[in-house]
Amino acid sequence: MIAAEVQTAPDRAARQASLLNYFSLFSSFSTLLCCALPSVLVLLGMGTAVVSVLSAAPWLVSLSRHKAWTFNLAGLLIAASFVMTYAVVPRIRSGAACAADGAETCSEVSRLSRWVLWISVLIWSAGFFVAYLLAPILERMDR
Repeated sequence: MIAAEVQTAPDRAARQASLLNYFSLFSSFSTLLCCALPSVLVLLGMGTAVVSVLSAAPWLVSLSRHKAWTFNLAGLLIAASFVMTYAVVPRIRSGAACAADGAETCSEVSRLSRWVLWISVLIWSAGFFVAYLLAPILERMDR
């Protein structure tokens, strides 16, 4: 009975890490939608496209009103995902934990989790740059 519980602990941790990676991807994508994409479209002269998107999805306005919460939540999820992916899961999966599924399966899942995590970091970084840093940079360039 105890061996079965020990056997499921790595699987549960791996599932939690994967779920956390996908939540961080979703939340970082929401920062891109609420704050970065409208700014970039307006910067490129596509203001009517922004109006069309906002009329089709009015919930983006309320999301952009709370962009500090959105960015903080996404950043926390990404940080927790880093901890799970690079610290917790490798400790749990050491040794015989991957032997049941095969080392190839464990490495594939681990590689996919890292890809999802780094994609969410890139999306969050792009959103942060456009939402918080681009306007001050452009204002300085105008002076």
